[in-house]
Amino acid sequence: MSESSHRLEPGHTPTDSTGAGTTPNEPVAPPPLPTINQIPVSAPRDWLRRGWEDMVATRFRGVFYGVAFVLMGYAIIWVYANKWQLTMGLIGSFFLMGPLVCIGIYDLSRQRERGESVSLIKSMMCWRRSIASTAFFTIILTGAMLVWARVSLVLFALSSSTSFPTLKGVLGMVFSFENIQFLIIWAAVGFVFASFVFAVGLITMPMILDRDTDVFQAVFTSIRSLLSNPKPLYLWAAIVVVSIGASLILGLLPLLITAPLIGHATWHAYRDLVAS
Repeated sequence: MSESSHRLEPGHTPTDSTGAGTTPNEPVAPPPLPTINQIPVSAPRDWLRRGWEDMVATRFRGVFYGVAFVLMGYAIIWVYANKWQLTMGLIGSFFLMGPLVCIGIYDLSRQRERGESVSLIKSMMCWRRSIASTAFFTIILTGAMLVWARVSLVLFALSSSTSFPTLKGVLGMVFSFENIQFLIIWAAVGFVFASFVFAVGLITMPMILDRDTDVFQAVFTSIRSLLSNPKPLYLWAAIVVVSIGASLILGLLPLLITAPLIGHATWHAYRDLVAS
């Protein structure tokens, strides 16, 4: 065959081996977003039950991550003992960074679900499977934490009628009738901010871990999950806040159990919400 036979006539479109025409540099359509399942209002109770079953079946390996939460709490108390302005922001960071810290707990549930030998070491290294997406989501959560800490500081300065020189007794001083204006404003702003963060982080990390998807697809799927199931998921948010909040107030040690339990249960929330 002569060389000229390989030359394309003007206006000719290259074809592949099947004869189908292709266009150079044609943009590739993004993969479709997964289907979101409708779940009953009672779903959070089932997630907690299955989460506890995971804790028992994995021989409480998730408690290791509970220890991490407790140590983080004590470190915050020690470092910021005289920085009352950061108290509310730092308490909020527990809730904001929770999905990231819990990635190892998600992997423990995933290992059990797949019938694999449960390994704590393997769960500690699971982030390496999707390091780029995990790092990007870490930046998003860190930015959210810093913004909330700054907003809390501004609200303290503008609304609180009491000066808080130390962390000791700060909650008792804040939650008083003298600071009712601060509580109302802080709760209202916090609800809006927390709703956004909750929507963004609800199932993002479990989905990244399980499907190695990009951050944006995981975040959009998480938001769609909340929009499609507001009642059960706001109930779930209340359970998380009450459980972790009570653990903080009771001296942090209850986090040894509550933190991994919430982590295991969140894995089952992801499984129920996102169609396979």
